[in-house]
Amino acid sequence: MTTSPPKRRRVTRALAFTIFFVFTALLFIGGSAALLYLLFSQYSGVRNIWLLLCGAPVVLVVFGVIIIFNLYTRFGRPLEDLFNAINAVEEGNLSVRVPEKKSDMFSDLFKRFNKMIGELERADKQRRNLTADIAHELRTPLHIIQGNLEGVLDGVYQPTTEHIKDTLDETRLLTRLVNDLQTLSLAETGQLPLHPTRFLLADLIQDLTSSFSSQAASQGIDLHTHIANPHQELTADYDRLNQVISNLISNALRHTPEGGTISIETGSGSSEERSVRITVKDTGAGIASEDIPFIFDRFWRADKSRSERTHSGLGLAIAKQLIHAHGGTIEVQSEVGNGTTFIIEL
Repeated sequence: MTTSPPKRRRVTRALAFTIFFVFTALLFIGGSAALLYLLFSQYSGVRNIWLLLCGAPVVLVVFGVIIIFNLYTRFGRPLEDLFNAINAVEEGNLSVRVPEKKSDMFSDLFKRFNKMIGELERADKQRRNLTADIAHELRTPLHIIQGNLEGVLDGVYQPTTEHIKDTLDETRLLTRLVNDLQTLSLAETGQLPLHPTRFLLADLIQDLTSSFSSQAASQGIDLHTHIANPHQELTADYDRLNQVISNLISNALRHTPEGGTISIETGSGSSEERSVRITVKDTGAGIASEDIPFIFDRFWRADKSRSERTHSGLGLAIAKQLIHAHGGTIEVQSEVGNGTTFIIEL
């Protein structure tokens, strides 16, 4: 950690003043002790007592200096490092960290502070990359639309149904991307309107199974459900919850090979506040442990070279925000080669 020149000059002046003050105090006390010793040295009976009394202040000053230095080393210097880091963060430097080995007493505080700054740095980096990510996602469909229209106008392409359909598909992709961005933005700011109703959880699972059964069968994937309590009711926004679980099932279908299994299960939650649990489990490729903390980020993809464009890359980010808007939690458990499990509690 570096110190700016003005701060370094202030520390130097304070240190010089402290040394001068201590030296002057020792000189004064030592001179007074020597003078008193000379004055009373002729009285041998009290000479030793006065010598002890005159030497005591010197011992006290030395002892005080040692205590002050020890307190500064244990408390002052670590807190000074913390305040310097806070000042750096205030100035916009989120790469600063407080050394954690300088003080055992403050080590836990410094670890929490460094973790907080690390999260702030990651969020700031994600925010800075958001504009570039959106531009990247919009660029390809816009180029395709522009190229198709220019080709038709220049006579390179005939205005056939096929070319018109391709252009229409790109506009739909753009529309879906914009809608997803709007939904995510509203959910993150707590402004997304929800329309909660009371319904049977089994009805929701049945609707989802009916929607994806044909696709699962065509891919040779076994899609089955297990409902612990057919009469379990839930108060939530039916359409938004359907959107979340549909996204999880769709992702599972894309990453589960032929002959695999996808199961949708319901059961009791981990607490009275969250008494409903919904689990979507697949036997697909799984997610690497180093990627799990980032799967709910916007536009995140495990395979950076993947060029698939049928999905916006916002599904899991939206799913997380929608579940949080319901006051619930969503977690993921996965291992490469052993599939992935998403757990929702409401």
